[in-house]
Amino acid sequence: MWVLTGERMSTMKPSNSGIETLSGVDGAFLNLETEATPMHVGSLHLFEAPADYKGNFYSAVRHMMKSRMVPVLRRRLASLPLHLANPVWVQDEIDLDHHIQKLRLPKPGTWAQLEAVVADLHAELLDRSRPLWMMYVLEGLASGEKAYYFKIHHAMLDGQAGVALAGALFDTAPDAAQGKKPARKVAGKAVQAVVRRAPGTLAVAATAFRHDAAQYIKLVRELPGVVRTLAGIVRSSGSKALGASGAKNALDLSELRRSIAFGPRTSLNVAITPERGFATATVPRAELKAIATANAATVNDVVLALCSGALRRYLNRNASIPRKSLIASMPISLREQGNTDFRTQATLSLVSLASNVADPLKRLRAIRDSAGATKAVAQQAKSVIPTDIPLIGVPWILGALTSLYGRSGVVNTLPILANVLVSNVPGPPVPLYVDGLRMCGYWPLSIVEHGIGLNITLMSYAGNLCLGFVVARCAVPDARELANDFLDAYEEMKLRPAEKVLPSRRSAGKKSSPPKKVAVKATVATKAAGKTPTRKPVGEKIFIAGSNAGKSKPILGVATKSAKASRGNLAEARKIK
Repeated sequence: MWVLTGERMSTMKPSNSGIETLSGVDGAFLNLETEATPMHVGSLHLFEAPADYKGNFYSAVRHMMKSRMVPVLRRRLASLPLHLANPVWVQDEIDLDHHIQKLRLPKPGTWAQLEAVVADLHAELLDRSRPLWMMYVLEGLASGEKAYYFKIHHAMLDGQAGVALAGALFDTAPDAAQGKKPARKVAGKAVQAVVRRAPGTLAVAATAFRHDAAQYIKLVRELPGVVRTLAGIVRSSGSKALGASGAKNALDLSELRRSIAFGPRTSLNVAITPERGFATATVPRAELKAIATANAATVNDVVLALCSGALRRYLNRNASIPRKSLIASMPISLREQGNTDFRTQATLSLVSLASNVADPLKRLRAIRDSAGATKAVAQQAKSVIPTDIPLIGVPWILGALTSLYGRSGVVNTLPILANVLVSNVPGPPVPLYVDGLRMCGYWPLSIVEHGIGLNITLMSYAGNLCLGFVVARCAVPDARELANDFLDAYEEMKLRPAEKVLPSRRSAGKKSSPPKKVAVKATVATKAAGKTPTRKPVGEKIFIAGSNAGKSKPILGVATKSAKASRGNLAEARKIK
């Protein structure tokens, strides 16, 4: 079952000293953070609200967080002098008045205004003197729906751990909250006891250096095994004696080498400033699955192909499409089944987006081969990819290098490893609830970096795929343009007639029955909500904000080419909160 109970998650308690160490990867997210590159992730949640709803949504959200507070949300950083090693986590008290705030959108309360306010909130750094998360209940939507935006530092958890956290906080039935037992006082007293025993600098330093020393020993012990594993992958790829297995590995490595070539320089790949833009899109997962089945691909392959199609449209309209294919940086999870540790357990891979291929189906199949090869090689090397590394003496160096790289001259000089960040997070397959209100949309927000001004993150939720487009405004002035381009690429892919399915090159040597052709319904993304919005020229496109709402009227907004008019929304919202 997907949902993790709060009780199970609350068993992850700190040590007797009240100290938890950061992994090397999580520490890197802290050390790479600057004012222009905040390293937190977030999510926008939308809830149906019936006309006769008399509850106080802010109070309900606050009660949910207070009654189901898990230890990970009580973590606060304790740093070492001179940043000689990574800081550590200590348990702290939670000031809900600070961490949960209420804002009212400026009138008339459109979806575009909500996106603009969320973008401005996502641009703000978290206060490192407190636990690294914030929640904003957003009121004033003209449609009557309720919403909130939640952000948490990437050093505290990765995408899959964030989904597990949601499972501990939300209800899975409208009336579940009524039968929910209040949090046990014993657990609360235990946490308070840890808070009162705040460790001193010596204890923090000893824990940090002991952790890094253990990691050095581990690396030395595992180095021979790492060498043997990597050598085996390379050796088998060129060995004729291994037959089909060797041929398969050779194809994998050939595709991998082609995928990790440097990307072309585009307007997306510049030194970025703190200003952010944000836009949402929602498509039915079943229709993406039908497209994938018809082309012997995966849903993730289809998503990458649609991202590629969107970027082709955007670059063609605003500049030109590079002759060389764009490269996407895509996380690959290293988390074992059932692992609920609140640490980042993923590695980054590079995948060709075949953006130089005009035909959408040929582009999809090229991406299928490239992404499949990358994943295959990563799976073979999974056991030797570290999720924790020692960083004694490194934090201050990383910070200095990050500031240097942020200078536009450096970014413009170095080769482009990736043009865009794309991440696909498997989310809850069942609807979630707060105060009996059904969550009808769950859009993720992630990180943009110097040299990569666009991040497209997807979250599967209750039969839909919810996309969050986060941009640096200096690279992409209007995120809504890209979201609309994605929906256009989706409709184009759907309307393509079924063609003879070609197997991927990786499976060409296998004997198997040909996949069945699947007719893809030519329905728009909003059919599940009962409406088919009229397509209008760029600059006046109607787009749906809600997901498979079913019971509530979808929110419609009008996008414009310029984001300048919405940049004051956050300041205005705070004035009338």
